[in-house]
Amino acid sequence: MLWSLLKILVFVAIIGLLAIGAGFLMESSGGVQVTVAGTEYTLGPLQSVIALCLLVFAVWLFFKLLNLLIATLKFLNGDETALSRYFDRSREQRGYQALSDGMMALASGEGRAAITKAQKAERLLNKPELTNLLVAQAAEMNGDTKKASETYKKLVQNNATRFVGVRGIMKQKLAEGDDETARKLAEKALALKPRHEETQDVLLNLQTKAQDWAGARSTLTSKLKAGYLPRDVFKRRDAILALSEAKDILDDSASVEQQEHAIEANRLSPDLVPAAAMAARAYIEKGKPRSASKILKKAWEVQPHPDLAHAFAEIELDETPEQRIKRFTALTRVHPQDPETRLILAELNIVAEDFPEARRALGDLIENQADARGYTLMAAIERGEGASDAVVQGWLAKALNAPRGPQWVCNNCHDIQPEWGPVCQNCNSFDTLSWQTPQTPEIATATGVHMLPLIVGTIEDQPEPEPEEAREDDEPEVDEVIEANAELVEAEKQS
Repeated sequence: MLWSLLKILVFVAIIGLLAIGAGFLMESSGGVQVTVAGTEYTLGPLQSVIALCLLVFAVWLFFKLLNLLIATLKFLNGDETALSRYFDRSREQRGYQALSDGMMALASGEGRAAITKAQKAERLLNKPELTNLLVAQAAEMNGDTKKASETYKKLVQNNATRFVGVRGIMKQKLAEGDDETARKLAEKALALKPRHEETQDVLLNLQTKAQDWAGARSTLTSKLKAGYLPRDVFKRRDAILALSEAKDILDDSASVEQQEHAIEANRLSPDLVPAAAMAARAYIEKGKPRSASKILKKAWEVQPHPDLAHAFAEIELDETPEQRIKRFTALTRVHPQDPETRLILAELNIVAEDFPEARRALGDLIENQADARGYTLMAAIERGEGASDAVVQGWLAKALNAPRGPQWVCNNCHDIQPEWGPVCQNCNSFDTLSWQTPQTPEIATATGVHMLPLIVGTIEDQPEPEPEEAREDDEPEVDEVIEANAELVEAEKQS
């Protein structure tokens, strides 16, 4: 408010001073005499001041016209001038407008319009690092892979756009299914931009598919250093890659280095079941059963698993069934109510032919969490206790129709894998297998496994078992019953 008032006062003061000056000039006597071509002109004081102002303006206008003439001559000669800069600015504005229109057309899915605008922008701007990328993406949208590839190769030749070009060609090779070339291009792209997260993920996926475990571990370390991977996830995945390097540990040609990789994998992630089992077998090969037992106990504390039990059994191969039951107490006392613990105890007691104890080990597992394995063990227990064939077959019929229990399931595609691996065999995703019960819907058919109890009889209403003496000749072994059921389950899986 004060500033506006001050400006008004200053303006009024200037007008007043000019008025006073004009009045003074009009009242003054004398003037200026000018003779032009023999003619004398007499100017009063006020007229002299006006003439002087006109003369100054004329001189200024003359020099401006002179500069314009010189600039026109330079422009016609091809030199850099204000005129050329004016036309350059106009052309640049039209070029950026064409580039903007091309990007909008690309985002709208109009590939042909995007290419047209990109070509116009290329003529006006002469900046291939901007227009070539738009041309390549528009060509890909139109399905013109040849033009897109040629444009990406132009981008590779420029240092500023080399990464974009390599990445574009890499994605084309991935779409074509050329994983080997795509992997080499991903390595080059990552060398140009080591912290680019998408390229790291693509390269890691390609390396795991190609079983390049050493390269995958290096890429995984790059992801950790870039801050894109939590340390606990890094340790688990690094353990999986180390385990993959040692996957042939049980072969005759297994090297000491592979055994060390298995032990390293267990050290990196002690709760990883395959790593614990493989490291235990490595210690068994080294003649260190106590180290193997220690590893398996630690892994069992985290998650009871049949693979751990199998590896624990391999520590002592020549022991009696009773000795094995006693040695397995180190595992079974950790999680006594876990279904896996109870199933393992039942199996051990069946082998020792202590069928009542095997039945007690199962307890209420059959009623609450029964699966094919539990029903099979019940069939073996019934056979061992002298039940009739109809009773045994009834349990086997239930096993055939029961859920398979926990298995290795891919968290990405939910495919069931026969054994653990670092990469899903169905969707090729890395580190997605987990030990869980698959969600498989039950399929009811009038002629399928639902009819088996009607054919062989139900379990509840069965005739009394025959005397043991009359059945000894045709009584199958417990292992044969389990093996027969396993064949049935496998056939049902394949169907």
